[in-house]
Amino acid sequence: QVQLVESGGGLVQAGGSLRLSCAASGGTFSRYTMGWFRQAPGKEREFVARIDWSGFSTYYINSVKGRFTVSRDNAKNTVYLQMNSLKPEDTAVYYCAADQAARSTSNSIDYAYWGQGAQVTVSS
Repeated sequence: QVQLVESGGGLVQAGGSLRLSCAASGGTFSRYTMGWFRQAPGKEREFVARIDWSGFSTYYINSVKGRFTVSRDNAKNTVYLQMNSLKPEDTAVYYCAADQAARSTSNSIDYAYWGQGAQVTVSS
């Protein structure tokens, strides 16, 4: 059973930065595709970014390209989401998720394991 625990959320002013971390345990982290999703109040959960098992392949939605960076440290079983130039519309609960099949997927149903979520609030 894979367990994921996010940390690093908080309140920041527009234009600021935050780094989310997601620590994994109970599985073979280095084999998984890791994704980041977010859910804003009253909206559906949306895909934000993903990184393949090696860390060499990443993918982002257009609205965060150039501002967010996903990375991983397989030695520490941790994936990160560095968020710069934050905007009020980035306000959401952010979730990390693991795909054991290591697919290049943005579909939430392909991710079997999820963290508890981290609140990110960006004030204007």
